[in-house]
Amino acid sequence: MLLWEKKTTILQTVRKKEDNGNNLCGPIIPTIKGGCMILKILVPSDGSKTAQRAAGYAIDLAKQLKASIIVLSVIDKRSFIVQTVSASETARHTIEPIEDYLREAAEGYAGEIKKLCEKNGVQSKTVISTGHPVEEIVKEAEQSKADLIVMGSHGRSALGAAVLGSVAYGVIHKDTKISVLVVKH
Repeated sequence: MLLWEKKTTILQTVRKKEDNGNNLCGPIIPTIKGGCMILKILVPSDGSKTAQRAAGYAIDLAKQLKASIIVLSVIDKRSFIVQTVSASETARHTIEPIEDYLREAAEGYAGEIKKLCEKNGVQSKTVISTGHPVEEIVKEAEQSKADLIVMGSHGRSALGAAVLGSVAYGVIHKDTKISVLVVKH
């Protein structure tokens, strides 16, 4: 049984019409309730098990909808600047290897998902960005015109015991019209 068959509550066949009856989405197509066709799915990943699980859902969904996937990995600069040492006192030669390591890790996380996409015949591209994860996820979703964000409920942060991870919470509550599907850990 495929994810599509299991998750019929998420998707349904609908025809969205304006008040005058014109069809906005074309022929009857698989959509999120009340919306138009899903062509692009953004999958943010921090390499956590939950992010990998969310990627699996996204790939299965994309395969069934013939959608493409944008894999995003964000390098959170806050994670490697120690607050007890000021930026002026931190040697550049100390920070650069950390940045290189974080970039390699981010490329590795995104690369794993890209390989899964290729294995399943799903078109994909990877994006590596630097900044605050919530801001970068929403920015990339809007720039790439993603129709859906599929992400894990919890990532690699120390807030694992929270009801919902801080990044997932931030993306859900950010002012954007893009739907978010959160996959439990």
